Amino acid sequence: MQDYKTEQEQFWAGAFGTEYATRNLGPRWVASNLSLFAKVLARTAGVRSVLEFGANIGLNLQAIGQLLPEASLTAVEINAAAVETLRTLPRVNAVLGSMLEYAPTEKQDFVLVKGVLIHQDPTKLPAVYDLLASTSSRYVCIVEYYNPAPVALPYRGHDNRLFKRDFAGEFLARRPEYSLVDYGFVYRGDANFPQDDVTWFLLSK
Repeated sequence: MQDYKTEQEQFWAGAFGTEYATRNLGPRWVASNLSLFAKVLARTAGVRSVLEFGANIGLNLQAIGQLLPEASLTAVEINAAAVETLRTLPRVNAVLGSMLEYAPTEKQDFVLVKGVLIHQDPTKLPAVYDLLASTSSRYVCIVEYYNPAPVALPYRGHDNRLFKRDFAGEFLARRPEYSLVDYGFVYRGDANFPQDDVTWFLLSK
C-alpha cells in the first residue's frame, strides 16, 4: 500500500475517492465549468499550458480544453481509477501521484486547484501554496469554499476531511510576488450553470 503523507490523501486515493468520481459524471458539469472558466480565462492572456492539481476525472480540463484549444493540459491526481479516466481524454497528460510529492520539470502558464485545498491537511497548506507558486509561470487559479476564518466541517459522515478558510488570502500573504486579478462566486442555485457554492480567485505575478 502506498505510504501517503496525510490521512486526507489516503482517504482520497482509496475507495471514497473512486466513488466520488462516479458521483460526478455528465455533460452538465462540463457545461457549468465552461461558464465558470470562460469568466476566469477572459481575464488572462497568453495561456498556452495548464496544470491542474487534483483533477479527478478531468471535468475542469475538458472545459478548459474547449476554451483553450491549443493549450497543453497536465493533470496531477492521487486516485488511480480517476487517472485511468483522465488518460482517455485527448490532450491530457495525466500524472498519478500526490501533489505533496510532485516534482515539476517546467512551469505552466495557468495552475489550477478546484475543490482540492478544502480537503488538504491544514498543516500542509504552506507547502501547497509554495507548490502552486513555483509551478506557475504567471497565473494561479484557486476555486474553493470560502470562509474568512478557518473552520472544519463534517464531510459525508467523516471528520477532518473538509476545511473552509481564506485560501487565496493566505496564498497572497505567503507569496507577495502574486497579486489579485479578479474573483467571483458561483451559486449552487444558479438557473443555468450551477457550481457548489464556490468562490474563484485569479492571481498573477
